[in-house]
Order: sequence, then C-alpha cells, then structure tokens
Amino acid sequence: MIDIVVRVLLMPPMSLIMLILAGYALRRRWPRSGRAVSRLGLAALLVLSTSAGSLLLVRPLEQLTAPLADARASGAQAIVVLAAGNVHAAPEYGGADIPDDIALLRLRYAAHLQHATNLPLLVSGGNGEPDKGIPPKAVTMARALREDFRTPVAWTEERSADTTQNAMYSAAMLKAAGVRRVLLVTHAMHMARAERAFRAAGLDVVPAPTMFYSRSTLSPLMFVPGWSGMFRSYYATHEWIGLAWQRLH
Repeated sequence: MIDIVVRVLLMPPMSLIMLILAGYALRRRWPRSGRAVSRLGLAALLVLSTSAGSLLLVRPLEQLTAPLADARASGAQAIVVLAAGNVHAAPEYGGADIPDDIALLRLRYAAHLQHATNLPLLVSGGNGEPDKGIPPKAVTMARALREDFRTPVAWTEERSADTTQNAMYSAAMLKAAGVRRVLLVTHAMHMARAERAFRAAGLDVVPAPTMFYSRSTLSPLMFVPGWSGMFRSYYATHEWIGLAWQRLH
C-alpha cells in the first residue's frame, strides 16, 4: 500500500500531472498562484520527459559510482546480480515468465563478468506467487543465465522483496559458503543504494555497475520528449526516494 502511494504521489509523470491539476483547482480562488503552479508542473513534465532533462536527476546518482576497472584483480569471491522485474507468461517462451528488459541488462553484464572471472554467481530476487504460478524473480533470472547466456548459477536467493532484503538474504547465503567479498551487479543509478545495503549486511562490496545513461553523447533527439526520458526520470526519482528512506532508517 505504501509503495502504491509513493508511486502515485511522488513519482513522475503522475506527481507532475497532479501538480498541474492542483494548479487548475487553485485558479478558482487564487488565479495567479494557480497558473504558476500549473505552469511549473507542465514545464517539469516537459523537461523530465526528455533524455537530456532526465540527466538532472540521473547524472548525480551515476556520479556516486564508477565502472569496474578490472574484475580479475578485484579479489572478489562471487558475483551477485540483483533482480528488476518479470514479464509474465511470455508467449514466445511458451507462456513462461522471463526477466524484463531492465533485468536482462544486468544479467548480460553479470554473464560477461562470470565468463571473465569464472566466479560463482548468485541471483537475488523474490516476489513470487506460487499459488498463482508466478515464480520468484531469481528463478527466471537463473533460467535466462543458464539457457540464454550459457552461464552457471551457484545460488538463487528467492525470498527478497526489495534491495534491503536482497542484501540481507544474499549475505546469509554467501557467508554460509565462506564468501565475504563480492562483485555487485546492478544499474549505475541503483548502485549507491544497493552498495550501502550490502555493506550494512556485512559484505565487502566491489561495485560492478552497468548502464551509465549519463555518459551518452548529447544529440538533438535527446531534447525531444519521449518514453525513454520519462523512464529515466522515473527510475532516478525512485532511487532518490530510496536513498532518502535508507538514510532515515
């Protein structure tokens, strides 16, 4: 319930649409203030729906981490890759659940690192609903790694519902196997929050972020509103809220 409220009230584009509507409501009693609020919401909606505008939120997050320099020299004992989402009942896979496009980007990089280092790999992600035939995210991730990326998976952590639980449950499994230092794979925007969670769980973390959106070269099309810009703004806002929540707790 709290997650739904956060998505509705704080995340773009809905938060900005609500700001625009609030401005129209205010115009009946305070015309100037109402117009100002509506214009602010509309301007923010237009800016944040462009890939260039999303950099206002994305770049500071990605600057909190850096690309992995040398996986072989990291001293890591295992690789951990975090879940994102699932596509339910994909028809091209015979109705099986599969990792979504965000998860696949992480899996691709995790497979790349595993092939380069031969380290054992753990996939972390729960949210399964067995009564509805929906497997945990870790199960679909492991299947994709083994079947599509020809990459072995040593552990599947299937209980976690968020990043904090990713860290807590993964750390318990890894410590039991004598693993203390890990390569942590997730999106660059997510890395700061994920790294803090895994360090708090008692693991020595070597960040292995993927997908640095802010490092792409600016082009005229990046100033045109579109779904990719809004997706990046949405994702970045989610991470800023997550970081604030993490610091409060």
